[in-house]
This record gives sequence, structure tokens and C-alpha cells, in this order.
Amino acid sequence: MAAAFVLRNVYRARLALRGPPAQLPWAPRRGHRLTPADDELYQRTRISLLQRESPHDMYIDSYNSRGFTVNGNRVLGPCALLPHSVVQWNVGSHQDITEESFSLFWMLEPRIEIVVVGTGDRAERLQSHLLRAMRQRGIAVEVQDTPNACATFNFLCHEGRVTGAALIPPPGGAALTSLAQATE
Repeated sequence: MAAAFVLRNVYRARLALRGPPAQLPWAPRRGHRLTPADDELYQRTRISLLQRESPHDMYIDSYNSRGFTVNGNRVLGPCALLPHSVVQWNVGSHQDITEESFSLFWMLEPRIEIVVVGTGDRAERLQSHLLRAMRQRGIAVEVQDTPNACATFNFLCHEGRVTGAALIPPPGGAALTSLAQATE
């Protein structure tokens, strides 16, 4: 008890020796808007990606007129991407898409929420009875040109949605288009 009394008095004596806090004659003000460089001086955020949260997710790395690169694997021609696999899709153009060619998307478990359809270099309309058949089975269909369909598929997979994709390579040059470069 005596030791606590002594320590308390020593602490109070230190505070008395310091004196009152110093007052500035003027208040600092910011006369300018902060820029990103200013923000970097005050706040730093560092992100290190050690590994993907789920190594089994499907991601489209790139595409060209001959096919796609999915998780580092080359796929030639039209393909169907399922939650854990890639299969060749037997269609030549958007006009070849039938209810039978969509059947693999509704036969899977777990149920696919949305199918992203890439129809080449332009977004083409699919037949209304195909869209109605998918809607009746509880599957949403998003029809886009193939470059946007690839990006949408990657985004939905990153969100953790159960997503499928039906992709037709865009016609044109054989230059490899990386999705990472396209987003920059």
C-alpha cells in the first residue's frame, strides 16, 4: 500500500514538472484540396495476395479468335465454363444455340444462378423461347459480346456466385488479348 502511495505521488510530480501543453499561436489549416500524393503521406495501405481464396474458381485469363485461356489452360473453339470444369461447346455461331445446347447448364448440381453468353464480337439476340426456357428453370441469362462476357464471368466468379459461361470466340486477328491488359 505504501508503495502504491509513493508511485502515485511520483507520477503527479512528473505531471506538474511538465507544465501545461504548448499552445500554437495559429491553428494549422489546409488551404488546398488533398491529392492522392498527400493521402499517401498520411495513410498507407498495403495488400499482399498470397493465394486465391478458392483455388478451384474458374477465371478466364485471355481470349483470341481461336479460343480461350482458362486458369492457364488453353481451350480451342467455343466452350462452356462450369463451376469446376471446362467443356467444348458444339456451336458455331449464336444461330446454332438451341435448348439442347443449354441443357448442360440446368442438369448440374449445385444449380447455376446465371449463365453469361458470349456471342462473338457483337452482342446478338438469342431466340426468345431459349431465354424463356432458361428462366423457367430458374437460371438467368446475360447475353453480351465475348470480351464483355469474359469480364462479367470473372467478376461474378470473384463475387462467389455459381456462374456458368457459354462462349464463342470473337472472329478476327490471332493476337492474344489478355483480360488483365484490357482492364488497365
